[in-house]
Amino acid sequence: MFTIYPAIDMRDGKCVRLIQGDYDQETVYGDSPFDMAATFAQDGASWVHMVDLDGAKEGEPVNHAHVIRAAEELNVRIQVGGGIRTEKSAAAYLDYGIDRIILGSSAISDPTFVQNLLRTYGGDRIVIGIDARDGYVATHGWLTTSTVKAEDLAQELITHGAKRFVMTDISRDGMLSGPNVDAIANLAEQTGRKVIASGGVSELPDLKRLKQKAHLGVEGAIVGKALYEGRFTLKQALAEVTNAY
Repeated sequence: MFTIYPAIDMRDGKCVRLIQGDYDQETVYGDSPFDMAATFAQDGASWVHMVDLDGAKEGEPVNHAHVIRAAEELNVRIQVGGGIRTEKSAAAYLDYGIDRIILGSSAISDPTFVQNLLRTYGGDRIVIGIDARDGYVATHGWLTTSTVKAEDLAQELITHGAKRFVMTDISRDGMLSGPNVDAIANLAEQTGRKVIASGGVSELPDLKRLKQKAHLGVEGAIVGKALYEGRFTLKQALAEVTNAY
């Protein structure tokens, strides 16, 4: 099963997209994250990927009310990232029925926190977001690039129970330039764990190319700007991966 995750990036309570994580390069696509999630659910999404951009910058959830409402009222599974850096904020999401939370910067800045959550909730509910620039992990809303290689971080976290990673190639994010299929497939192959691709999907063949790596562990793709820019519809994306072999 190859899953399409339509993305909702939230800032100031609105649906936005950034280019390469740059807060100064923002486009607003909608006034209601909940309404956007409802539309995706209606169009057949089984999952919705939500990101709290304010939270990523502030270090604590800011747009959480929209996420919780979507989880409570819609027949769709939710995964959320952005600003989850305390056990309290993690528990708040998980206790409200959010299916998965994505931890990113804290995997570098506070590894004990991430290890504790993996131990408490397991690798099916705690997903590790690896945002990479030139193969190295970027943190804190992509404002800082670390000296840690993406693959090394993944291998370390696997020893603590990590089962699934969301890999974003920052250079591709919001650029509609195609995903870095090789890097994503390599992470899956090297770690033996599931990897969700993020960043750069711009046309339906991109999804087919990613699905062709499913045997290595590439299990889905997050799609954002291409949907908002009308490159293709969610229904077309779902049909593409259903029919792609």
